[in-house]
Amino acid sequence: MTSPDTVKELERLASNQQTLLEAMPEMVLLVNANKSIEYMNPSAVRFFGDLTKNNNELSPSSSDVESQLLNLVNLSIEFKKGTDVSTQVINSYHLDYSVAPFLGYRGDNLFWLTIRDQTEHKRHQDELAKFHSNIESILAYKISELKESEKLRKNLTDQLDNLQNHLKNQPPDGTIVGSSRVLRELRDMVFQVAKSDATILITGESGTGKELVANLLRETSNRKNKPFLKINCNTINDSLLESDLFGYEKGSFTGAHAQKKGKFEVVDGGTIFLDEIGDISPRMQAALLRVLQDGEIIRVGGNSPIKIDVRIIAATNADLAACVKEGTFRLDLYYRLNIINIAIPPLRERKEDIIDLVTHFVKRYRTAFKKDINFLPKSIINKLLAHNWPGNVRELENVVQRAVLMAKSNIITEQDLIFDVQAGQDQAMSVSSLIGQYDGESLKGILSNLERDILTHALEKYQGNVALAAKALKVGKTAFYDKLKRYNVSAKDHK
Repeated sequence: MTSPDTVKELERLASNQQTLLEAMPEMVLLVNANKSIEYMNPSAVRFFGDLTKNNNELSPSSSDVESQLLNLVNLSIEFKKGTDVSTQVINSYHLDYSVAPFLGYRGDNLFWLTIRDQTEHKRHQDELAKFHSNIESILAYKISELKESEKLRKNLTDQLDNLQNHLKNQPPDGTIVGSSRVLRELRDMVFQVAKSDATILITGESGTGKELVANLLRETSNRKNKPFLKINCNTINDSLLESDLFGYEKGSFTGAHAQKKGKFEVVDGGTIFLDEIGDISPRMQAALLRVLQDGEIIRVGGNSPIKIDVRIIAATNADLAACVKEGTFRLDLYYRLNIINIAIPPLRERKEDIIDLVTHFVKRYRTAFKKDINFLPKSIINKLLAHNWPGNVRELENVVQRAVLMAKSNIITEQDLIFDVQAGQDQAMSVSSLIGQYDGESLKGILSNLERDILTHALEKYQGNVALAAKALKVGKTAFYDKLKRYNVSAKDHK
């Protein structure tokens, strides 16, 4: 016979067990050997519904869930998994479960089935795996591209190094504006040779920006903190240029009352930019050759050579090779100057830079002139792109500067756009040159062609507006339309 104390202790243990089962977040089910569910804790009931043997109103779907849960116990018994944690999918839910056998107080074979819902965790794992898979696919694709050619990989590395050097060495304000391929190649060449002390010859038409390239060479060189002197050789007469560059001794000529150092001595350790080098005389050419060959100068009126350390950057818009053939420029000096040649292409050969340059100049001059210019019509851009720019970047800057200054609103109009007239070029065509275009035609034909060209020009000027074009030519609209029809000219083509 069981004592009252024993019964009391058993009741206490049973109560504690019930409380523990009800508080557990895991789902706990008690399954007997007769394949029925005897008990479900509240977590299990909330997740599966009541599937115990006392519930006689199970739906078909609930019966299916019950059979799948009972099957988990069967699998555990069959494969002798003991208390190992396994995974099963039931109704699209990913469930971790374990089975623990124990003997009931009546000798029944009972099993605790403990279940944890891992569906959300599995979803996060799948998303993370998908993300990693996508990243790995992208990386694998890029790596396969890079592995296509060893030459390509080396080329990419060289480009990266050039880009890093370009960004590191770029002067704060930027000295050369434009993003065309030829200009990018020019910048790359500047950064490649700037660190050396080699003599540089910059060639290009007038107005292309040779001085800007010289500035960039100096700013990115090892001599950027040393003196930098610019001399335009064609603005100083020959005798003054020689004494200015090389200095002179006392009494070497009238007015030489004291010894004076020349520019090469003053700039020792730095850089000299000699612009328009093609204009120096044969005597100056010989003196400059001595500097390049021996690194020394002789003052005017002196005999003793003086050692100097100066890097020379020269520039010219002349064809020095042609000058050598003509005998006006020394071949040996040409070879000494032309160790590294940086050729700047004219603006007409890199018109993709025009928009960058126009934007740059508009920003500069709207600040300088305190103008609120913030719009450039497409017609203005098209006109700028169509122009041949014989004066190159300098001409473009002049045109934009003048247009910003003359603009009456925040928009630059065609009336503000005035192109420079080059030296020796007439603004209007002479009668003889005009008639020369129609050589061999009859008077009637010449007049017809001229009238057609005048009508077309008027339509272009007023962007296809017939009323304005007719008014400017002092012609009635009806007569204007008749003439357009006669010469097969469409106003719509010029809108």
